[in-house]
Amino acid sequence: MKAKTGFTLRPLGREFILTADNIQQVNFNKMISLNESAAFLWRSVQGMTFTADTLADLLVGQYGIDRERALADSENIMGKWKEAEIVEE
Repeated sequence: MKAKTGFTLRPLGREFILTADNIQQVNFNKMISLNESAAFLWRSVQGMTFTADTLADLLVGQYGIDRERALADSENIMGKWKEAEIVEE
């Protein structure tokens, strides 16, 4: 999996949003908002290929949560990113 280019992560209160740098990338039916941990993951994987295991390792390292929970959270966020069409195979 790889994050698509052309998005900028911006803070919005206590959350973050991804904004498209180009109008062709915008699907106005979807708002892409990320909490702090999802924003951490997004920043961490820019320009690299990643898997749910990669994300889980990042979560364990950053937040000290158990591996099983980190993997479940990683699979969940990857599913949301696929649905929002901000990542590609």
